[in-house]
Amino acid sequence: MSDTHPASAASDSDRLLGQAPIGSLILKLSLPAVAAQLINVLYNVVDRMYIGNIPDIGATALTGVGVTFPVLMIVSAFAAFAGMGGAPRAGIRLGAGDKEGAEQILGNCFSLLLVLSVALTVVFQVFRTPILIAFGATGNLLPYAEDYISIYLWGTVSVQLALGLNTFISAQGRSGTAMLSVAIGAVLNIVLDPVFIFLFGMGVQGAAIATVLSQAVSALWVLAFLLSKRSTLRLRKKNLRFSAPVLASVAALGVSPFIMQSTESLVTITLNRGMASYGGELYMGTITILQSVMQLIVLPLQGVTQGTQPIISYNFGAKNLDRVRATFKRVFLISMIYTFSAFALVCLLAWPLARMFTSDADLIDLTVKAMPVFFGGIWAFGAQMSCQAAFMGLGQAKVSLFLALLRKVILLIPLAILLPMVLGGDPFAIYLAEPASDIIASVTTLTIFLLLYKRTLNRPAA
Repeated sequence: MSDTHPASAASDSDRLLGQAPIGSLILKLSLPAVAAQLINVLYNVVDRMYIGNIPDIGATALTGVGVTFPVLMIVSAFAAFAGMGGAPRAGIRLGAGDKEGAEQILGNCFSLLLVLSVALTVVFQVFRTPILIAFGATGNLLPYAEDYISIYLWGTVSVQLALGLNTFISAQGRSGTAMLSVAIGAVLNIVLDPVFIFLFGMGVQGAAIATVLSQAVSALWVLAFLLSKRSTLRLRKKNLRFSAPVLASVAALGVSPFIMQSTESLVTITLNRGMASYGGELYMGTITILQSVMQLIVLPLQGVTQGTQPIISYNFGAKNLDRVRATFKRVFLISMIYTFSAFALVCLLAWPLARMFTSDADLIDLTVKAMPVFFGGIWAFGAQMSCQAAFMGLGQAKVSLFLALLRKVILLIPLAILLPMVLGGDPFAIYLAEPASDIIASVTTLTIFLLLYKRTLNRPAA
């Protein structure tokens, strides 16, 4: 989608988010968002593909880098805390005609991201070795994990700004620009990875250097846009000073996406430590591959839900409730069709998906056996994603927080610990925890949504 120079911020946003036909608007906003998420997957997944195919050490290096995944998720979770906590609020304010209030939210979130970046860099650099050991990086895995994460952490500020501020571009309905923000860095990463890993012979460290450089370019692109006249919401110096009420409103909504992403770290730690106890390094390697495939599936779906979220937020703020209802119905249907299709494809394409990440025959065989089990509940996941996104768009922080906790903290982590105990130490019991939590969480989320949806729409926008 091409972005035009805004003659009037309010009228441009209203013509796009408040008046355009719902079907074509969802398509217009979601396709770039889906593309952006697919490209964003490449940051995490492409590194693993290249690393897993390094001659002789690929399988071990892949598992070692996989252990660093919780750290990466915590860094991106803090970006989501500020970005996804602030952007829906800014979208609601923009829908209500309060551009100045929306820009104040943007400025506060920018300052918050900078503070978080410094704190995260210092803490993880100082304590990275004991943290990695606690996450399961022992023996042969620790050197590869340290090589990767020690370099990656120097790019924390770029990750925070690129991910956190890009949501404010999407909140304006400018999903084309948001897609480019991600695409520029991701394409650069694809180009630089083989150069640093193979041509320069830097291995795992080369993958980290390529990622840091690429993320820095993305961050600069996002900043340049938000400082320009092309942006409906401008980053202004006067809004950089912290405001307690603004930060409180951002935190209330940002806690939910923060927990959604940070608990992914707990999931990875639990799965890795469980596999280390019941299966060994080979089983740990399957977790790295399976979670990478999960990203390939889930992130495009997040693109759909994020692409429709600005429509929901804007029209809720403008009291156009019919458009809110119509938008949710469309995104729910799309999400369910997508997750049913994803389940079928994973079952049919298990071998080529595993082979993308490794050439180790034993690791491929075990991953192929585990894949239909691990993804056995993904078909139901569309219900949770669409309902969760709707609650986020409507500014319902408490409900979003509970739903964020439900699938991973309340269900998946306990099940991953308990099921292998109940089933006699069989490592495949750990794979079973994923579909069980997906199905239970999706059914529960849909039930809560049906009970609260009408009541939420009758409340005033925050």
